[in-house]
Amino acid sequence: MKVLCVAEKPSIAKEVASILGGGRVEVRNSKNKYIKNYDFKFLFPQSGQCDVTMTSVVGHITNLDFPPEYLWGKCAASRLFTAEIVTKITKQDVFDNISKEARNSDQLMIWTDCDREGEFIGKEIFDAARKGNPRLTLRNVWRARFSHLDKSHVLRAARSPSELDMKSAAAVACRMEVDFRVGLSFTRLLTDSLKASRTIDTKDVVSYGTCQFPTLGFVVDRYKRVQSFKPEPFWFIEPTVWKEKKKTTFNWCRGHVFDRFYVALQYESCLQHEFGTITKLETKRTTNWRPLPLTTVELQKDCSRYFKMSAKAALEAAESLYNRGFLSYPRTETDKYPSSMDFSGILEKQKQDSRWGQYTLELLQRGLEAPRNGSHDDHAHPAIHPVNYVSLDTLTNANEKKVYEYVVRRFLACCSKDAVGSMTLATLKWGDEFFTTSGLMVLERNYLDIFIYKKWESSKQLPTFQEGEQVKISNGVMKEGKTSPPSLMTEPELIALMDVNGIGTDATIAEHIDKILSRKYVIKQKKGKTDFIIPSGLGIGLIEGFDKMEFNGISLSKPFLRKSLESSLQEICGGLKTKVEVVEDMKSLYLDAFNTCSQRISILTSHCRANLNQNVSVR
Repeated sequence: MKVLCVAEKPSIAKEVASILGGGRVEVRNSKNKYIKNYDFKFLFPQSGQCDVTMTSVVGHITNLDFPPEYLWGKCAASRLFTAEIVTKITKQDVFDNISKEARNSDQLMIWTDCDREGEFIGKEIFDAARKGNPRLTLRNVWRARFSHLDKSHVLRAARSPSELDMKSAAAVACRMEVDFRVGLSFTRLLTDSLKASRTIDTKDVVSYGTCQFPTLGFVVDRYKRVQSFKPEPFWFIEPTVWKEKKKTTFNWCRGHVFDRFYVALQYESCLQHEFGTITKLETKRTTNWRPLPLTTVELQKDCSRYFKMSAKAALEAAESLYNRGFLSYPRTETDKYPSSMDFSGILEKQKQDSRWGQYTLELLQRGLEAPRNGSHDDHAHPAIHPVNYVSLDTLTNANEKKVYEYVVRRFLACCSKDAVGSMTLATLKWGDEFFTTSGLMVLERNYLDIFIYKKWESSKQLPTFQEGEQVKISNGVMKEGKTSPPSLMTEPELIALMDVNGIGTDATIAEHIDKILSRKYVIKQKKGKTDFIIPSGLGIGLIEGFDKMEFNGISLSKPFLRKSLESSLQEICGGLKTKVEVVEDMKSLYLDAFNTCSQRISILTSHCRANLNQNVSVR
């Protein structure tokens, strides 16, 4: 029996072929210089000893297009909502290689990444294989499900395949069609209108995307809140106690009060008393929790926070490490590890490292802690973790070094004990008012010794107070402050907002941020050590224009429409809706918005003109 195996990337095909072939693999070239065909034999439990050819694609091999009569300038943009869509082969040599290799194959095994996009690429591969061998049906198609390239894991995936998930493939097809129709129609409308009003250059394109604009909307909203912020004065009372040569400042339980007269009255009352009373003293054990298992979103946020690395760069580095077998699949929403995971086996591989090897050895000797479990499981991949050891000295890419070390240290932290401290809380009564202070002593650092990115230090040590003790108020002052504006948007904050609002997926969030940067709708500016994302004048004008148009109960700059689509895609995956139903619903909503936008386009162009040369900065 002949089995054709197809991976999503050449590097995956090479590694899987090496594992399944046991080193006895013959290599043939294809017409694509990056793609090889690997021939070997393998014993499949369901099929017996088989002749196997392993090859690959390089991502998608088709895309969507409109017939020539719908080219830009040949039809009204509104017609794109109902126009025929054709599937176009974009990598003919890759498509032909699969068709050719499938001719004499009895079965097809898909080895694409185990996510929605991977299911759709698997469907593309199946279509290409059927072109060369019409005898292949879904009954002859197997789906290998794997999360990393460890030998035992790959062998298990080959020996226990499942079916290709056609519902997930349909969800991707649905999302692609909606994005294609909506994106092109609005892009043509915006670009043509802004060119006609001489707002942009004739060579410029103003693109619209169903994820781009809600993402831009978050940035513009934050920027405008900062710009419109007006500080308000507040007042508070702050007593200080000197004891045992230690100065202890207490915080007013009322916090910040905006009525100066009221605070002055309370302050005058307090000043009548030279002493205060320690009314409550409490010392309690406090825990600093070790991190949860790592998701894609958390990886991107932390790489931006700790390394000033963009979400796109972080994901690219993680994917490169995955493709070479060092990390597990980096696109996952799961924040838990399966109970079957061989934690000791993973740690054994890390003992040799000069940076974290000693900690790993001690962890193995004293026994691992069961990692904490989060509440998310995408049922496709475990949380991100190291698979095989690689010395940082052999990694030539700086981002890959940082990402690999971070993933290893986080995994070690997950298998460690929580940090423990002792928190002392003291309550002071001065006059009729109450004040508090606290002191922390870190008793056991535990996971903090390996997870160097997080700081938790002992704070000031309080004097030895006793409940009921009278203490002299050495200095009591009434102070004035001002409210602070919200901070401008950082990339970790933007990622978190997109994630919680369903804008994109863990796998595509980085692409959407990169898109609005490349389109110059937003820019990055540094203030101090922090990189902020702020809107350009054009970005502000686009969002203001859409917001002023007053669509019928919907918004093109807010996340609700896209969140609704993502929810519907989940329902397609669960068999509750069909692709056709969701496409028609979305077409109807966006077409109504498009017609409104067409009628009121002058609102958008005027806002873009007014803001185009606005001097935006982090100030």
